[in-house]
This record gives sequence, structure tokens and C-alpha cells, in this order.
Amino acid sequence: MTESEFSRIADFASERYGLDLGQKKALVEKKMDNYLKAKGFKSYDEYMNIVEYEMLGTEEQNFIDRITTNHTYFLREPEQFYYFRDEILPELREKETATKNLRIWCAGASTGEEPYTIAMLLREFFGDAYEEWDTGLMATDLSRKALEKAVKGIYRRQQLEGLPKHWIKDYFLKVNEKQFEVKQDIRKNVIFRQFNLINPFPFKNKLHVIFLRNVMRYLEEEVNRDLIERIRGFLEPGGYLITGMTETIDASAAKLEYVGSSIYRRPLV
Repeated sequence: MTESEFSRIADFASERYGLDLGQKKALVEKKMDNYLKAKGFKSYDEYMNIVEYEMLGTEEQNFIDRITTNHTYFLREPEQFYYFRDEILPELREKETATKNLRIWCAGASTGEEPYTIAMLLREFFGDAYEEWDTGLMATDLSRKALEKAVKGIYRRQQLEGLPKHWIKDYFLKVNEKQFEVKQDIRKNVIFRQFNLINPFPFKNKLHVIFLRNVMRYLEEEVNRDLIERIRGFLEPGGYLITGMTETIDASAAKLEYVGSSIYRRPLV
């Protein structure tokens, strides 16, 4: 890959998805080299000619699937999930008792572990009253391939390590000795959609909680600033934004209150 070819790829990823490939030339090569060879492309420029010409075609989808990072696991950064269960959900239950409607968005769904974790926490929290509440969860990601795996909800035994044993018993079905499937009772409440975060948000109503965990690290700074500003506008007064533990935002500039553990709250007024 020449420097000009990498610049072309980086510019395309920035303009189309807000991704910051910056100094990641070696990583892009590692992810793309074998694919280009297998497909018979003689150069990255030849490949990008197809990607740019098709616009949302097969090769652009394949490009997205390869350059995005989908490292995730169940109960990742658990303190945030427990704060969600123990502090945020009791508050929202009291606030929305009349409507029994919670609007939650997981903006970096990846292969499904995070949104399913949220769905299991909701099931555990509401218990017998679970069916009385509309707890439908929107889960989006840029990668089509990751979402296809998420929709199937099938994971290796090793991926469930670290989960409470009663979760595995209550929320998973054993497929075989090596694989487990998320039960339909949990899967039915997670709606997976492909979505580009630089596009206008697809929501009609404001949201109670937005999970934007371990997403901003891959985006350009300007894109992140715009994203946070738009997210604030889509949060209910008193609504929460949860980012990755290693990600920080300027809470004052974003007009959000910092709660702790990379959790932010939109003021009531």
C-alpha cells in the first residue's frame, strides 16, 4: 500500500463514516491485504475505484466490515452496567410508571454482547413486571457482518465466562457442547439496525439512556463533538449517556452533568 493509497482510504473512511484511521496504515494493510489478493485486485487504488463507484454496494459493505473493530464481550466494564441496574433503572421506573415505556439506544452494538447484556439486566430488574413494560432496545452498528452475528445470538461457551451462572441458566439455550444461544425472550426485545453515526438520528422520541461505549475512540475529534451535541438533543431531561471507561468528553461544553465512571446526565432544566 502506497502512502497515496492509504491517504485515499483514510479520507474515504473519514468522509463517509467519521472514522479516524490516522496513523493506522499498518493495521489497514493487515486487515485488507489478504482480501484484496483473494479477490484479484492488483492495487488498493483499483479496489477503491470499485468501492467509491458502487456507493453502498457490496464492496463498500465488505470494506466497512474489515476496517471496523468489533472487540467486545458480555458485561464489559461491569461497574457501568451495575450502576445502570441499581441507580438508573430504579429512577426511570419511578419516573415512567404511568407510561411503562423506556427508550434505550446501544450505539455500538458490534456482535451483540453489549445490547444483550443490557436486555438481561432489564429482565432481571423488572422481574415479574417485565412484560408490563416496553423495554425495547435499539442496537445499531456500522458493520453488517457484526450485526448478522448479533441477530443470531449464538456465542461460544468461553464467551459466557464471567457471567452470573443464573444468567446462563435463565437467558441462554445450549446449542451444543461449544455454543449457547440467547433465548428468544431476550432477543425479541433487541432491535438491530445498521446505522452510520454521522447520519441524522432515526428516532421520533427522545431517549432515556444512550450507550456510546468504546465507539468514540475510533472517530475523529470533530465528529465526536458533533455526535455528543446531537446526543444531548435526543436525551430526555434527566436522561443518561454512558461512554467507554477510557473515553472522556467535555461535560461542561456538552451541557451534561458528570455522574461518575464515564456516565453523564442531561440536567432536568
